[in-house]
Amino acid sequence: MSKLSVNDALVHGKRNGLNWNGGHACPRLIQATPRASAENLLHRGLPQANGMARGHSNARIPLEGLEDFTREDSFVIQGESLNYMIHKGLDCPREQNKGFLQEICASKPQERSSQLDGWSQMAAAGGNAKNSKLYSHFSLPPKCNSLAEAHGYIYLIAKDQHGCRFLQRVFDEGSQLDVQIIFKEIIDHVVELMMNPCGNYLMQKLLEVCDEEQRMQILLMVTEEPGQLVKISLNTHGTRVVQKLIESLKTRQQISLVISALEPGFLSLIKDLNGNHVLQRCLQCLTSEDNKFIFVDAAKYCVDIATHQHGCCVLQRCISHSTGEYREKLVEEISTNGLLLAQDAYGNYVVQFILELKIPSATSTLISQFEGNYVHLSSQKFSSHVVERCLVVLNDESRARIIRELLSATHFERLLQDPHANYVVQTALRVSEGPMHNSLVDAIGSRKAISRSSPYSKRIFSQKLMKK
Repeated sequence: MSKLSVNDALVHGKRNGLNWNGGHACPRLIQATPRASAENLLHRGLPQANGMARGHSNARIPLEGLEDFTREDSFVIQGESLNYMIHKGLDCPREQNKGFLQEICASKPQERSSQLDGWSQMAAAGGNAKNSKLYSHFSLPPKCNSLAEAHGYIYLIAKDQHGCRFLQRVFDEGSQLDVQIIFKEIIDHVVELMMNPCGNYLMQKLLEVCDEEQRMQILLMVTEEPGQLVKISLNTHGTRVVQKLIESLKTRQQISLVISALEPGFLSLIKDLNGNHVLQRCLQCLTSEDNKFIFVDAAKYCVDIATHQHGCCVLQRCISHSTGEYREKLVEEISTNGLLLAQDAYGNYVVQFILELKIPSATSTLISQFEGNYVHLSSQKFSSHVVERCLVVLNDESRARIIRELLSATHFERLLQDPHANYVVQTALRVSEGPMHNSLVDAIGSRKAISRSSPYSKRIFSQKLMKK
């Protein structure tokens, strides 16, 4: 919508029976007809500048009314956003709109400025993003073509999509002095900006261009309160900045600050959709000794983490990045709980990961738990994958013991007809050789008439693996 001039606003009011009563800091609307009341005016909006109701440009306007509108402290002059507000309508009931206008007009000039300046913060506190954007017109300059014009507004501009991009361009094209100017205006707000949908991008860029002293100040701000860095890490936007922060750490003091801040929230981080990526970035960027807090706690809460959707993935990364005693402890804890984890929706992936490492002590621990349970494990959705992995990665002797246990099942034909166990049998046929393969083929062939009707057992016969 195009914006109305003061002239158009007055003409429209004149035509609809509104009198402009001079002598006040703000024009007073006197209701002459129901359809032209201040309430209706606010709710319906003034006509568009190109609409039928637009007044002729030569229309005469009472000078006393025009004086009031052109005073510096008048409501209309206090921000070109008034027309925007009238056209778009405030996102609140009519009574509140009417009360707001009357309250602003009746207030003293010096009070009016503070009311408008604080409106953006009030809207944000109320949780209304639409109104927050609308009222920000009272606080932000119309346009910034240079850093000098943005001076004093940088914190607010950083939370705006276009303003944030403008400031990022300053980082790319400006000098170190420009970086310092921006840094000074946002340093007290870095925690908020890290979790802001737009501000987080500026913070990521700042971490790329700032010097060590500035980086240290940022670290001190985000670790000032206990749990603050963990809170940022759990945030959808904040996690990106914390990961960038970890990538940029240089000194021992910086690393120690981050580790001390993250360690108390380890369990929350590793099980969180956003927070787990922060720990993974630590594993990638820090030394094994620096990541000691991750390895120790991962072993301590092994079962809890392994049976979690996000935790099971990070636990595997922990094993990959750990060395020496830390790795041995992790592998030992997982292997000890192998039978329990093998039957879990997420834990089975961790057990398969350990089997693929082919660590003799871990493999021996797992096999000792699985023996005597292979039939039961093969018939379950998650653990059947573990049995298949055992058939693939274990040596011939261990593989033969698994197949013999399957063949000795009281009702072997049920395994052929089972929706999960039939895959185990198929894998056994594929990887077995020699006499053991022949024994398996004979056992399946003898039960062909019984099991051929099952849709699952048909897969076994169609694989053409039953060749001696």
